[in-house]
Amino acid sequence: MPFTILTGVGREGQVGEAIARDFAERGATLALIDRTPGQVEQRAAALRAAGHDVTAHACDLTDAAAVATVVRTLADAHGGRADALVHLAGGFAMSSPVAEADPALLARMLAINVTTAFLATRACLPLLRAGRGSIVYFASAAALPGATGAEMSAYAIAKSGVLALMRAVAAEERAHGVRANALAPTTIRTADNVAAMGADARYVERDSVAAVVRWLCSDAARDVTGQVIALGA
Repeated sequence: MPFTILTGVGREGQVGEAIARDFAERGATLALIDRTPGQVEQRAAALRAAGHDVTAHACDLTDAAAVATVVRTLADAHGGRADALVHLAGGFAMSSPVAEADPALLARMLAINVTTAFLATRACLPLLRAGRGSIVYFASAAALPGATGAEMSAYAIAKSGVLALMRAVAAEERAHGVRANALAPTTIRTADNVAAMGADARYVERDSVAAVVRWLCSDAARDVTGQVIALGA
């Protein structure tokens, strides 16, 4: 069965939960990675209870040594190969106008969105080369052409960095058979977003996101790399 690594799969009601369930129900073997041990184990335990092959791994994805250790464990357990990396780890925060912005917020947005993506990619590439696999990153509509990034400049800058990373990986790894693409959704219907914005706001549904990620990781998309897929209006 395909072996997929998913990062940022922790809290209940978030998009990672839906993607993990979608992949597991279609027979994928999953490794879930998140910084919070209890939460990632809960997500994995729920899938194992339904009969799926899932392991949980707590890791600070901003720590290069910690990421390398977890990935070595996965390599040993899965014959040194992986079919996909879906990098969900990240975070959002509004910010004040740039003239009044706190540099600490920019540093945090870069760390949790760009540094985590860079370190996870770097560590997993040997496994993905062996499996001729796929990487899916999560950017944002805030990083697309035409978006202003107003009042969320730190977040928009970070997600633009994720897109730059994706394009670099797509170009560098094409010869190794590794594909890299990114989703750029508007607001996804997650538990956090519904709590903040209400149930009637306009959302991209989690199952729709999962379906696009699954396609990007499938053989049907084997010629698709370096692309940004916008989701939502």
